[in-house]
Amino acid sequence: MYYKRILIANRGEIALRVIKTAKNLGIHTVAIYSEQDRDAEHVLQADEAFPLKGMGLQETYLNAHQIVDVAHKAKADAIHPGYGFLAENAPFSMLCADLGIDFVGPDANAIELMGNKVNAREFAKSIGVPVLEGVVGDQQALLEASKGMKFPLLIKAAAGGGGKGMRIVHEPKNMKAALESTSREAENYFSDGDVLIERYIENPRHIEVQVLADKHGNVIHLFERECSIQRRFQKVIEEAPSPTLTAELRHEMGETAVLLAQKMNYSNAGTVEFLVDEDLNFYFLEMNTRIQVEHPVTEMITGIDLVEQQLLVTSGRNLPFRQDDVQIKGHAIEARIYAEDPEKDFIPSPGEISFYKAPKLFEGRLRLDSAITGPSVIHPDFDPMIAKLVVWEENRDLAIERLHLALHDYQIHGIKNNIMYLHTLLNTESFRQNRISTHFCQHHANDLNQIMLKEKEEVPSFLFHISFALFELSPKQSDSVWDQIGYWRMNGTRLRVMDYETLDVEILQQNPYRIKIRENEYALENFQIEQDSMTFEYQSARYRFYRSKNSEGMSFVSCRGIVHQLERWSEIQAKVGESAMGNSGATDGRILSPMPGKIVKVEAQAGQSVAKGEVLIIVEAMKMENNILAPFEGIIEQVFVEEGEQVMNETELIRMININS
Repeated sequence: MYYKRILIANRGEIALRVIKTAKNLGIHTVAIYSEQDRDAEHVLQADEAFPLKGMGLQETYLNAHQIVDVAHKAKADAIHPGYGFLAENAPFSMLCADLGIDFVGPDANAIELMGNKVNAREFAKSIGVPVLEGVVGDQQALLEASKGMKFPLLIKAAAGGGGKGMRIVHEPKNMKAALESTSREAENYFSDGDVLIERYIENPRHIEVQVLADKHGNVIHLFERECSIQRRFQKVIEEAPSPTLTAELRHEMGETAVLLAQKMNYSNAGTVEFLVDEDLNFYFLEMNTRIQVEHPVTEMITGIDLVEQQLLVTSGRNLPFRQDDVQIKGHAIEARIYAEDPEKDFIPSPGEISFYKAPKLFEGRLRLDSAITGPSVIHPDFDPMIAKLVVWEENRDLAIERLHLALHDYQIHGIKNNIMYLHTLLNTESFRQNRISTHFCQHHANDLNQIMLKEKEEVPSFLFHISFALFELSPKQSDSVWDQIGYWRMNGTRLRVMDYETLDVEILQQNPYRIKIRENEYALENFQIEQDSMTFEYQSARYRFYRSKNSEGMSFVSCRGIVHQLERWSEIQAKVGESAMGNSGATDGRILSPMPGKIVKVEAQAGQSVAKGEVLIIVEAMKMENNILAPFEGIIEQVFVEEGEQVMNETELIRMININS
């Protein structure tokens, strides 16, 4: 039978995902939360919630003993770990078992076997599963071994997963630094600094198979997911089924995944990941012993609730279906919405979301898994994923089109995000024709940037200035007398608006609107305004603009996924305007941190001569290391930070002297 009470040892969208299924099954749900998550959506949606003592991840969401104590206090029958955090932690699984609490996942032996990439590779090889040869050892041994191997090589965290702790090395001279960096990242994320090196396949595809097993020896697969669209080894777009596989190869890979699970007496949901080369040879990569981030695409093509099946088999029941009962229906694609800046090499973009409008959902065809429902804060301590937007259609072409339209309807203000990047990627001919590999994002970086710039031009920039002015000049419901009378009653019908440039927007006529900017006049028709949006027609094209303001008074206006930050200049707000126009120091020798984070390594020293592009400092944000490079050839005048120090966005890190100026 199902459980009466379960504790979800996670946060965010995966906690909400488990809560949803558990409630549908009549199971009482228990959430946990750190101080940062006190008002989080998963806390509000659970039947009850308990605070975690301490600060930081190690003391809260990674504190196995505290979580088990909470489970006892809440009288939980089982703990669902979600993904990440303790989901693939063998000691945590064992601790639950020792204390009589069911861990919703495989047993500790399976987690431990597959959790170490070296052991997993050897096990797969021993049962006849094809693998890539690799070498494991300490950093010095790996450095020596690499001298006899053909580059490029892939360095991986032995205990890694989820794209963390991985580096491609193309030249021997970069091997030492890459080993150190990968080991450091592995230690930070997995508490295990061991790494391995293996032959790197050029232009591979990343295809994974979903398996499901009960405690009675029954194992099936739920077909595969194509996960080749990645950036820095992090999946960006996933789809099911893979448009790459033939029916014969789909069957062979599915059977191989089932064999692996059977031979290790696996129970619960799991994912066997493979690399597939250009000749459609496949090689075992790793097995994730948990629910995957991208599990919704499998659910949408099979109609099977994977979380429900996890709960079912953990409680000791048999799988309710056999392999022949599972069929593929249609095509599903998932796009991950990240808090990152595509125009600045995808650096993390934590901070305040001032406006959040999700696309309209359609039952069975468009699904959104997210813990964000409105204005909120993306914390730098957590993963930068905001949401998973998933679509289903009868075929791949229709699914691409539905996802593309949904992304156009997705609006986020306040932080940088990858929404425009995603619908630009979907629109490329290479993606639509399935000419993809795990290097797609890297190889098409310039093309994607050019397309994004072109798409931005489809919405004339002056329309953002006009929209902002009309939002500002429209009467508001407010306690402020200035808001009530409207700004135009103080200063005629002209508003000075600034972003990258300062423009005077003059309202010449209302209904229909005639607007003047510099010497040009623009006519807007069919104008309608609501609390946070407006629509109008300009030159027979219809536009919808959204507006928001964050807690610091910064204003944002967006249209079709393009977001502008604008400011209102007036005598009343002159000081605000001067601040917004201030010099960031990007060209005067002051090297600023582009994000809040932790200094993990300082390469530069005062008095040192450095070349343009040389690594000065490494900043870790959202568990990813980011290199801060020298913007020009020069001499380090002063270093202001130390390793281990936490810095805020735009903290001055280094001051340089440009020897060529």
